[in-house]
Amino acid sequence: MSFNIGTALSDMPSPTQVVALLKAQKIFHVRLYDADQAMLLALSGTGIRVTVSVPNQQLLAIGQSNSTAANWVARNILTHVPATNITAISVGSEVLTAIPNAAPVLVSALKYIHAALVAARLDSHIKVSTAHSSSIILDSFPPSQAFFNRTWDPVMIPLLEFLQSTKSYLMLNVYPYYDYIQSRDAIPLDYALFRPLPPNKEAVDSNTLLHYTNVFDAIVDAAYFSMSYLNFTNIPIVVTESGWPSKGDSNEPDATLDNANTYNSNLIKHVINNTGTPKHPGVAVSTFIYELYNEDARSGVVSEKNWGLFDGNGRPIYVLHLTGSGTMLANDTTNQTYCVARDGVDRKMLQAALDWACGPGKVDCSAMVQGAPCYEPDTVAAHATYAFDAYYHRMAMAEGTCDFNGVATVTTTDPIMGVMGHS
Repeated sequence: MSFNIGTALSDMPSPTQVVALLKAQKIFHVRLYDADQAMLLALSGTGIRVTVSVPNQQLLAIGQSNSTAANWVARNILTHVPATNITAISVGSEVLTAIPNAAPVLVSALKYIHAALVAARLDSHIKVSTAHSSSIILDSFPPSQAFFNRTWDPVMIPLLEFLQSTKSYLMLNVYPYYDYIQSRDAIPLDYALFRPLPPNKEAVDSNTLLHYTNVFDAIVDAAYFSMSYLNFTNIPIVVTESGWPSKGDSNEPDATLDNANTYNSNLIKHVINNTGTPKHPGVAVSTFIYELYNEDARSGVVSEKNWGLFDGNGRPIYVLHLTGSGTMLANDTTNQTYCVARDGVDRKMLQAALDWACGPGKVDCSAMVQGAPCYEPDTVAAHATYAFDAYYHRMAMAEGTCDFNGVATVTTTDPIMGVMGHS
């Protein structure tokens, strides 16, 4: 479960209170719209993965000076890692559509921030990207005909080259709510909300014959096709914002508690099941829900203040319909986190952690001996994941029980092993 944390609340909870809510709700991944020092300090030692942002108003300065960028990284990143698990930096938000005057320096800003991370040897752990509005994609249905607004080619092409060369990802804000509103009933509400559609109501891309059962997948695939149109085919997509408002004014009749609950519940299930999209089935689209708190101090229409799942006191605005024992978000997602071996860690350390889990950790590792059901795949990483996850669940997924000297990490993606024993 990943959430955006906006701070435009008349009574913003303290960073310590925010972190307490995240822990109580088993939220292990957050995105901040800045790099607030107090918030990053409160997140230290929690293992929660954090995407921080360079605010739009700082973009021009950073994009014009590598020393300004290096100072930003020194002040906002180097002072907090590794205690705070910062995994990405979003350099600006919806720059092309919100502050197009800064577009010419956007790629420089990303490169300067990245160079500062390289100098600190953090570039493999912290990815650099920038969040786009999906409105930069034109002609988005059918997805196979979609393309990025050609006006932005001078920015998008070098940006995609940068993302590809640094093994980063395209950050995209996906709002079926707005697509539905702007379509003036051309898009059925059920299609926007991930509700099941009869096959004759599914949208079919006539070029690929792929069937689309929801707006979210169609927009994500439109972005994949837009990239491939420019010959970039191996850049993943992370949806940095998606959600639905729970309240609106009289001319926003679809901003309701029920629709918001349906959308976010269905979105979470869609993401957790690793359904992927019709173009890339099984490739999970990591997604941040917009957003954690209702931001009552935001200006604009009523819906602007009502995208959150919680109020400033940490009380739920509505309770997600997720399958599971309880009703609260926490109870529903408790069983949906797993402990897995981290990629690219030292094999000796991994083996030592595996030996500890199967010995002093009291995990029953008999399922992994040759000929037993979980022997295949016979790799240290696969066996370690089996043992780490068994230990983590036995310890009731308590804080700090999925570390194993840094070779393990918590994830919401069920490792294949989960189906074999103890899922």
